[in-house]
Amino acid sequence: MQSRTPPARTGRPRSAAADAAILAATRDALVEIGWSRMSLGDVAQRAGVAKTTLYRRWAGKNELVVDAVAELFDELVLPDGDSLAADVVGVVLQFGELLRRPETRTALMAVVAESTSDPALRLRIRTAIVDRQKRLVLQGRERAQRRGELPYETEPAVAEQHADLIFDVIAGTVVHRALVSDGPVDEAWAQALAGLLIAGLPTAMA
Repeated sequence: MQSRTPPARTGRPRSAAADAAILAATRDALVEIGWSRMSLGDVAQRAGVAKTTLYRRWAGKNELVVDAVAELFDELVLPDGDSLAADVVGVVLQFGELLRRPETRTALMAVVAESTSDPALRLRIRTAIVDRQKRLVLQGRERAQRRGELPYETEPAVAEQHADLIFDVIAGTVVHRALVSDGPVDEAWAQALAGLLIAGLPTAMA
């Protein structure tokens, strides 16, 4: 007698449209009512989905808000510049424009404030936002190396350390400028930042 293999259980496929609606509703709720008053039930109502749909995707508010912020930062792209300076300026200007949007400012400041007393939230911010956006540094460095503007690094650990530092300098400076100092992230400022950053990097001719 042959045994019959039961069909695989695939479950209901996840809807990209529902995900997008939930993340957008999360950002809207943060702007309108703030972190403390926002609930998953309120987000579900705003997004027009059942609570169960939301709970199947996110375990709690922390995870949901971080993903809502991460989706915004995924809009950043490395511009097709003709030099390392042009690439840095292009990314900085994009970042500055992103931080001018109320939903970005509110959501980012909310998760950073909450993370000061929540190590698990800090880890999720790093994996969902920081590590994903570090791709811009890696792409820009690789492009500059191909153009002969930067030397190739032979020690992987040192190369990773340098990428971390470059990301921290750019992201930290732009966030402080836009959200703390409340100064403009304009062309002149971006060029000045790029000049300072590149002056501190080794050159291919060194």
